[in-house]
Amino acid sequence: MAVTVVGSVALDSLETPFGTRERALGGAATHFSLAASFFTEVHVVGVVGEDFGKDDLAVFSDRRIGTDDLQRIEGARSFHWSGRYEDDMAVAQTLATELNVFAEFDPQLSEAARRASTLFLGNIQPDLQRRVREQSDARLSGLDSMNYWIESARDSLVDAIGRVDVVSLNDAEVRMLIGEPNLARASRALLELGPDVALVKQGPYGAVMYTGDDFFSIPAYPLETVVDPTGAGDSFAGGFFGFLDSLGEESPSRNALRCAAVYGSVLGSFVVEDFGTERVQRLTRREIDGRFTEFGEIMSLEAP
Repeated sequence: MAVTVVGSVALDSLETPFGTRERALGGAATHFSLAASFFTEVHVVGVVGEDFGKDDLAVFSDRRIGTDDLQRIEGARSFHWSGRYEDDMAVAQTLATELNVFAEFDPQLSEAARRASTLFLGNIQPDLQRRVREQSDARLSGLDSMNYWIESARDSLVDAIGRVDVVSLNDAEVRMLIGEPNLARASRALLELGPDVALVKQGPYGAVMYTGDDFFSIPAYPLETVVDPTGAGDSFAGGFFGFLDSLGEESPSRNALRCAAVYGSVLGSFVVEDFGTERVQRLTRREIDGRFTEFGEIMSLEAP
């Protein structure tokens, strides 16, 4: 069992009401792979520059994440995102986006990455997502996207969505893609494009999951302090796909999907407790399972 994730490995500059970090390890593939690594083997596929240091690489190796597909370009700089969060921690103000090596990213999977049983396509150009999917032998696949691709490459994105099993988008992106203001109707229409599962992220309000005629709602964990929301959605996806991959099921059951969604929410709730990957680097599986149990207690009830 193994998961291959394709996407950005970045150095982020972050500013929140709780402080700042300069060029901290980040990126969608980074957050996803760290979350998934608590459950299964992970291969991260990305590109970095010569400013990506040994300490950054050690974050992956400490979690036994395979980096053979992490290409390093000498004489170039890594993808860099700079953002600020005000008191409303749900919305990031982008200060700068420097694609650098990521601008020419054209992922080619190694044999080990091709053979992985699960594939997740991070937020990259939809044509690239389709090409990578064609390289993979994965039995379970998923993708993420964003409003930029919905607006600029919708047809290509719809094609890519039709080639995967799970789509992970936030609620605004689902409504934008479908052109339907009602989230329930938009999510059902998203399933008609081909995937079996629609994971709809709702930020501080949790997430919902649509599968066929089924619906599942996951509340947000009641955190008293959110330090840095960056990477929460990617960690959610990492927990979801990592858990499912660990089961080794050919077709995930209804309960497996629900447990995966809760594990995703658990990982998302931890990453926001500190800057970048700092909280996840010191996280333990015991803490994860403990919070999973708490989620179950939050969501349970008995008829009067």
